[in-house]
Amino acid sequence: MLARVTARADYLKANGGRRAAMPGFVLLVHPRNDGDPTPRIGITVSKKVDSRAVVRNRMKRRFRALAREVLASEGIAGADHILIGRGGAGVERSWDDLRADLVKALRKAAPR
Repeated sequence: MLARVTARADYLKANGGRRAAMPGFVLLVHPRNDGDPTPRIGITVSKKVDSRAVVRNRMKRRFRALAREVLASEGIAGADHILIGRGGAGVERSWDDLRADLVKALRKAAPR
C-alpha cells in the first residue's frame, strides 16, 4: 500500500534527501523517521517537460502505475519517494525500460 505526499513542505524536505537521475525521471528518496513504515509517493511534472497538459498528465499516469507496480514491493519503508519527470523520455520510453530504471534508481538512492 502506498500513501501520497501532498504537502509542499514534504516535497521540499525530500529535495534534501538522496537522488538518482535516470533518463526519464529523477527519483528523490527521503526517510521520514516518523515511525510509520508506509512508503509514500509524490509525482511532479513541470511545464519545462512539455507545455501541453496532455503530455504531462500522461507522464504522471505512467509514473503512478509504475509506483503501484514497483514501489509497493521494492520501495524503502518509511520514506518519501518523489518522481520528477524529465524531458520526453518519460512518455517515449518503453514500460520495461522505465521499470528497470526505477528499480536501479531505488538501489542507487537506498540509504546506506
